[in-house]
Amino acid sequence: MVWATPVALHAFKSVARRSLFQSAFTAPRTLPAISCNLEPLASTSSKSPLQAIRFFSSTPLQLHGGITRPEPGTGVKIHFQAPDGSPLKTVEVNEGDDLLSIAHEYDIDLEGACEGSIACSTCHVILEPDVYDSLEEPCDDENDMLDLAFGLTDTSRLGCQVKVSKEQDGMKVQLPSATRNMYVDGK
Repeated sequence: MVWATPVALHAFKSVARRSLFQSAFTAPRTLPAISCNLEPLASTSSKSPLQAIRFFSSTPLQLHGGITRPEPGTGVKIHFQAPDGSPLKTVEVNEGDDLLSIAHEYDIDLEGACEGSIACSTCHVILEPDVYDSLEEPCDDENDMLDLAFGLTDTSRLGCQVKVSKEQDGMKVQLPSATRNMYVDGK
């Protein structure tokens, strides 16, 4: 049979590929109608409507966007302080939120260049000794990044790695006087 030869198969694939390529550019350009009614999606599964929709991303949906703010009076209070120790802002957050996400949600100037992937030290924060002692030991990756942090102290942690718990209600988080962003600063 003639079609069984490798050359013939290659030629057939090339013709098919060319045909698909041409039809993609000659076909009428119409988009399918998109419905904004998400109720059918929500009623068919236990997931929220946004979780039922597949977006073009390789990370879970909950890792995109901000955190949800708790109802007033029900969350854990955190007192952010300026580098000189003066009060900056007091916020109320949910248990389990990390300090970097909290700072971004409440417009507190904490950079977080790597977006919480432990690849920089720009979310470096300074904690009170009792709060620092209540946390788990930092992992090796976090310690490596803290070594690069500007103004490192004995109670320094990366904000992206500190998860808030009820026991930390009223804790004070001091921002450092500067950050060192290797991507921007160069060396």
